[in-house]
This record gives sequence, C-alpha cells and structure tokens, in this order.
Amino acid sequence: MIHAYDKFYLPGMMKKMGFAFDFAVNGCRLLTDSFYDFFIVSKVAKAIESGSPLFVCGCSGTELALSIFERVGLSGQFDEKSFCSFDRSPEYWAGWILAYYQWETNLSFSKIREYVPFSQIVGMYNPLHEAPKEKFLDVMDKIIQEKKSRDGTNLQRLRKSSGLTQKELSELACVNLRTLQQYEIGAKDINKASGKTINSLARVLRCNFYDIMELDLGD
Repeated sequence: MIHAYDKFYLPGMMKKMGFAFDFAVNGCRLLTDSFYDFFIVSKVAKAIESGSPLFVCGCSGTELALSIFERVGLSGQFDEKSFCSFDRSPEYWAGWILAYYQWETNLSFSKIREYVPFSQIVGMYNPLHEAPKEKFLDVMDKIIQEKKSRDGTNLQRLRKSSGLTQKELSELACVNLRTLQQYEIGAKDINKASGKTINSLARVLRCNFYDIMELDLGD
C-alpha cells in the first residue's frame, strides 16, 4: 500500500492531531463532531491525506487547529495561549489514533466520518487507550464492515433500484448467480472482478463502471 507520507512522520502527525482536537474541544469548547466537520470542510483533512508538508511536518497541533479555524472563517475567535493541557484527554487520544488509522488504511477522513463519527471514537477511549494501536484497527475495521453489510454494497443498491432480482441480473449480465450474491454481500471483492464482468453488470444496470466498484474516491 502506498502512503501519502513516510512512516517516519507518522508519530509526529499523530501527536499533532491529538493536540489539535484537544485544543479545539477542551480549549475552545467546540463539540467534537463540529470540529471534525470543520476539519473536513476546511480541506485540511484532504491536505494531510495528500501528504502536504505544511501540515505533516510544518506546524504544531495548535497551529493545525488554528489553520482549520481560519479556513472556515473563525480566525481570531480562539486564543491558543489561554489553553494548557497536562493530561492526555480522550479527545487527544481520539485525534492521535485517528491519524494512525487513516495512515494505515488510506481511507479518507471524510469516509471514516461517514462510517464512524468522531464522537464515537472518543467513546472508545475506555478501554482502548491502554490497548495496542493494532487493537483499534481491528475494532474500527469490524465496525465499518458491519455498517457496510447493513447498508449494502453499491452493486446491491444499484440492482434494487433497477427493479431486478439477483437471478434476473445474473442472467442478463451472464454472471454466475452465486458469484453475484457474494459480490453483493462483500464476501468477494468486486474490485478484483474482471473488467468483462464489471462492464457487463454496468451495461445491464445502465451505470458507470466505477459506480459498481467499492472505491474510496474521497471528497
């Protein structure tokens, strides 16, 4: 897997994200999910995903938060000098571990938010803050997989909206019924299906090739 920035910078990015969320929530009294929304809307999240040197290694955690405020029109409303944190708060840990998870998975921050609100990550502080980082990966992966299963895959949603049964789509697209069923529930990765299979499904469903695949296209 190709990452936006070298692993050497990851510990610093984790601390930076931790301090930014701690400052925003406990210093500026913002709601956790509100600041996360600012983080996304400001495009700072996107810049980090792209490996921007300015945010990966060119600023502190407080400066990161202030950059977000400036970009969403809140510049000058918060004073970084009035906040001093001595303990690692749940919000610090959540920002810290979020940076780790995003780097490890390459999921966009907006896609992570779509599956798991930041307030839910804060709620995982006990007992996960004392567990290895890899344990958080496992927990998040399980939550996301379960949500994907409940919401259904792109293929399933497209088939249902077209009014076709699985058997009908299977016959029209010349795709094995059992294979189609496995793609729909995520038991088989449709991203690894042949181009012929995906093109055939897209033709029948009258959609784009990429609409069927499970791709994280970011914002």
